[in-house]
Amino acid sequence: MRIRTSHERRILRFKTVTRWILYYVLIIFSFTLMTSGTFLKPVLLLPLALAIAIGNDLMGAAFTGAFCGMLIDIACGRLFGYNAVLLTVFCVGVSLAFDIYLRSRFINYLWVTAVVAYIQCWLDYTFYYGIWNYENVEMIYHNVTLKVWVYTIISAVFIYLLVKLINHFLMPRAHLTIEEAIKTTN
Repeated sequence: MRIRTSHERRILRFKTVTRWILYYVLIIFSFTLMTSGTFLKPVLLLPLALAIAIGNDLMGAAFTGAFCGMLIDIACGRLFGYNAVLLTVFCVGVSLAFDIYLRSRFINYLWVTAVVAYIQCWLDYTFYYGIWNYENVEMIYHNVTLKVWVYTIISAVFIYLLVKLINHFLMPRAHLTIEEAIKTTN
């Protein structure tokens, strides 16, 4: 392990704080967009929380998932904590999956976001509409829920690019010492 100088630690601390400030500026901006306009708009906080969870540790992923979930509950008028619990579990699972099994590639992010968004939309429909057996309740699923799911996947492309740009400039990089570099080439 390489010992960092005090200058390197200050730069690392500055980049980390700046990165998290930019993440939460994006979260507040996404929340503002979610609370304005019509009912047919993407759930922007879901792909944003997943994109943040991909590049960070478990605690950061869990806290971001819980915070974004609470904001989704506020924006959609749902039971407070419902989406917070769901998104916390999803963000921790995605963070672990990308740490252990998956590479941080766009296609992996897109299909994981599509699956998680579908599960969230399906659970939302089931618990708030499906179990009450209203007349023609399947129209809500086809006309609202699936459209919101598609809009969320489309918005995930742009969110991924923004988070990737932030991570490119502000994510700390692991530097190898000369001894480590020589050992890895043999």
